[in-house]
Formats: sequence, structure tokens, C-alpha cells
Amino acid sequence: MKDERVFGITTGTAATAAALASLLCLRDRVVKRVNVETPSGKIDVDVDSVERISQDTARASVIKRPYGDPDVTVNLSIMAEVQITGTSGVLIRGGEGVGTVTKPGLQVPPGEAAINPVPRRMIEDNLRRYLRNGEGAIVTVSVPEGEKIASKTMNPRLGIEGGISILGTSGIARPMSSSAYRRSLACQIDIAVARGFRELVFVPGNIGERFAREYFKRIEEERIIQMANFPGYMLGEAAKKGVKRIILMGHAGKLIKLSAGIFQTKNSIADARREIMTAHAALSGAAPEVTERIFNLPTVEEMISELERAGLMEEVFNSISKSIRERCSERFPFETDVLIFSLDGRILNSSFKTTPAHRFRDGDHNR
Repeated sequence: MKDERVFGITTGTAATAAALASLLCLRDRVVKRVNVETPSGKIDVDVDSVERISQDTARASVIKRPYGDPDVTVNLSIMAEVQITGTSGVLIRGGEGVGTVTKPGLQVPPGEAAINPVPRRMIEDNLRRYLRNGEGAIVTVSVPEGEKIASKTMNPRLGIEGGISILGTSGIARPMSSSAYRRSLACQIDIAVARGFRELVFVPGNIGERFAREYFKRIEEERIIQMANFPGYMLGEAAKKGVKRIILMGHAGKLIKLSAGIFQTKNSIADARREIMTAHAALSGAAPEVTERIFNLPTVEEMISELERAGLMEEVFNSISKSIRERCSERFPFETDVLIFSLDGRILNSSFKTTPAHRFRDGDHNR
């Protein structure tokens, strides 16, 4: 058994455990713990509740216990109702609080419950250990609080409506692991490419998305891709999937890091903002006292104001934008444009090619 003080279980493992406990209840075995086969091996999972509803139907719940990660699904009750049938198949459905996929490009087709392939296989494989010859099952997975917390996940951006997703590729949730989050971010690219889009707008987060919506009045929402602190990973995924042009758009505080080749932008990992601003100010002819003030200012917005007073704002941000394009062209095959904003929505560089009236010519709506 994995040490649950260090490791947790995925929503897929929780759903599998609940389904297995339900089936065992129908075999007259009311259990408090089940042994689940996962891609990472066998895991013992505690069962919170189990009840028999009828002769052929039972329901159980598993609490996704806390572990060393700020996971929004921690402490959620994941439930599964199992009905034994006279057919040999295992049908898996989504109930209350499990989202429905509405856009192509994800691992599950539109119209289906957002229960990913690995959890589906886990549920089926674990139930088949206890199904008799000629028996099948209908499994309904539900998360009573799922719709409430879905807004805290990537689901609204991915077009998954009505609840959370049942996820997991290994069965184990690892603390502070960014790999699952990166994969969820990359799903945005999958959806855009499925619609035929090859020209995308990449933004660091919500501020950049708001700028993009205001700048491009009629842009399709699927073109706007949030990259969080992982521009290197996200740009690499875009390259793998055949994207032809990227418009990097957002607040200066995040985007300027790319000009120094920093493609993981979390402050605790790399924060060279004042060095970048000071260097480009000096390259643009700023007086020594100006560069010293910029170097000692605590926020990017204050640095912007200092550059504006010195009459160097546009020149400095054109220089930074050029460096961003150069760093991107060294690593990725597509064309890149850069639009940098201040918090009050002003465009800081004039070197970009993309206008508000830019026409995105790719995509299935133009075929």
C-alpha cells in the first residue's frame, strides 16, 4: 500500500473503489476497504459507506482523502452505483456532479460523461474480477459536490459542463506534481486543433485572456490558450500538434521573462524581471540613474512608469518583444507575435504585426 501521507488517490481510483465496494455488497460482502488494481499496482482504499438498494443494485462512496497537494477534489465524496445485468458488458455512465464533454479534441467524445479512458478501464477490469459468467454491470459515477467545485478546475475552459472530470493515468495522485496540470492545460490545444485552428493566442492567465477578448472583439474562445507558468511546455505541445502561428499576449510581468529564455515563469523558480528591464533600458539609452531606479523598484508597473517618465517605454518594450520572438524562434518552428500590456490595458510595444481587426483565416468555420 502506498503511503497516503505522501501519495493520494485519483478521482478515477476513488470511483473504481466505490464501484468495487458496491459489487462486493451485492455478493453479500459489506467491506470497509477494497484492494484496487491500478496502472501503478494494487492500492488499498478505505470505503466511506456502502448500501444495498435492491436485489441487483448497490451504492458506495469513497472520500478522496487529503495528501500533500492543494487539490480541489480533496475531501470530495466520489460515489458509484452498480447494477448487475444479464448482459456481458460493463456500461459506465456519469451521474450528478460528473461533467459532460461538449467539445471535440478531448480523450472522451462530445456528449459523453467526462470519465477518462484509464478510469473507465480500471472500473471495468476491477469489476470483472467479481462478475460471473454471463453477467455485466451498469456503473453510474456521481460526485454530489462536483458541479459546485467545477468552476475551480479547467473544465469550464475545456467545455466540460455540469461537474468535474474523473481522471487519472496512474491511479496515484502525487503531491505538488505539475504533470497532471500541464496535461490539463494542453487539452486546450487539442480542442483548438480539433476545430481546425492553427493560429492561436497564448496568454499567461486570466488577465491575459481578458486583454485578448478586449483586443480581438470577435475571437473564438477556443483560440485563447492559457499557459499558466508553463510557456515552454505549452509552446512545445503546440509545435507537436501542427500550430503555425502563436500570438503571445499578456501582462509584462510574465511575458518579459521569455526574453531571457525563461520558459517556466513561476517566481520561486525564476524571477529576473528587474534584471531584464534594467538591461533593456540600458540598451535603449537610459541614463545610469534611471537604470538604477528601475533595478531597485519592487513591481513591474512601477518600472513601466519610470520608463514612461524617461520617454523610453515603447523603445524598451519593442526591444523586449524582439528578444521574446528570437528566444521562441530558437526553440519552436512557428511564427510568433508579441503584444505586451500594462495592468490598465495599455499596449506597451509597437513592434507587433497583429491588429485588432486581424482575421484568423484557419478553422472549421471557414472551410
